[in-house]
Amino acid sequence: MSNKDYRRLGLTDLKVSPICFGTLTISPLQRNYSIEEGNTLLRKAYELGINFVDTAEIYGTYGYIRESIKRSGFRPIIATKAYCYDVKTATKSVESALKELDTDYIDIFLLHEQTSYHSIKGHQEAIETLLEYKVQGKIKHVGISCHTISAVQGSFAFPEIEIIHPIYNMRGIGIADGSKEEMLKAINTAVDMGKGIYGMKALGGGHLIKNKEEALKHCFSMKSFSSVAIGMQTVDEIVYNISIYLDKAKEYQDIARRLEGKKREILIHDWCTSCGKCKDVCPQKALNLGVETMEVDTKKCVFCGYCARVCPDFCIKVI
Repeated sequence: MSNKDYRRLGLTDLKVSPICFGTLTISPLQRNYSIEEGNTLLRKAYELGINFVDTAEIYGTYGYIRESIKRSGFRPIIATKAYCYDVKTATKSVESALKELDTDYIDIFLLHEQTSYHSIKGHQEAIETLLEYKVQGKIKHVGISCHTISAVQGSFAFPEIEIIHPIYNMRGIGIADGSKEEMLKAINTAVDMGKGIYGMKALGGGHLIKNKEEALKHCFSMKSFSSVAIGMQTVDEIVYNISIYLDKAKEYQDIARRLEGKKREILIHDWCTSCGKCKDVCPQKALNLGVETMEVDTKKCVFCGYCARVCPDFCIKVI
């Protein structure tokens, strides 16, 4: 993958690789790589032409990115996300990101998991704070991430929201309030308004692993998408995903065979007390109180690991 494959993100001056390295899968919420392991993987992605990295405050992956920049000498386009909602929390989130990434600016700062117009409006104070940082040059662009069509539609009323990071895949897995067709219609309208789109959960959180090539090609073919964030945990995955984009997957069938048996799992240990905190934060409503421990509806779960971050007893692990 080379510069000629890069795409402009909305009306911004950012030209991003069609594959964005999603760092959730290597984070403490999932694979829990060491700093050395994480930065090595990122550096390999840079070598192969990926210039766009997605992270978030809750992922705990700023250190991986910081070290990858320091050791490679290459500075990727960085998008991060936070649940900030007012001046205090927004200031804390931005300053923390700048410090932990050891950078003078964040390319894209998103409000994490917005759900509707009212959700975005309720974060107005945070948006205004982010815009102040934008004036200072410490944030280049402001946006939202979301699992709902309503949030994409809600963003239409906010011209200051330049970037949207929505959930989308060929089967609509994880879209909380409608179909993939309805989501795509909202996304296309956003693009017509000049907003930049980079998608998430192209593989449905792992549900589409057996149809990996078809699922990724589907998202890569979407003209509305400048990039697709994909979580990758091995060099094999990076190489194979790029080969799918370049339509050269047939040349890498040895890698495809090695990846065939991989599947995502969520583990809930038997010391779970069923406190329900994980259930309250699950965007997919995939967790329910069981007789002895929490139970998971694997058809709804997209293995994001957001439940693990609130478990007081460290019972939950996504692998």
